[in-house]
Amino acid sequence: MSDTNQQDQTPLVASPQNQESMLKDFLVDYAGQIFQPEDDRVTVDMIAQTVAAEFPEFMMAVAEENFLRGYKLGLEDATTLDTKTETTPRNEE
Repeated sequence: MSDTNQQDQTPLVASPQNQESMLKDFLVDYAGQIFQPEDDRVTVDMIAQTVAAEFPEFMMAVAEENFLRGYKLGLEDATTLDTKTETTPRNEE
């Protein structure tokens, strides 16, 4: 697995993770064993890369849901923008 460029990451993706639940404990420990970071800090990005490599079907389902929600929101925004544009009087010069 490759380390992604730090410049391309959001603060959440680059943030180190604390262990707070059994599943999170497992994911942090497992990703830590795979990446073996020098500072022992496991990030969300490391966990995502590990899950993508080990369970790609899960990541695809999450990505698909994210895409569909974003697409729906975009359509709703376009409809709202179109409606506002039609009802907003134009300034004629």
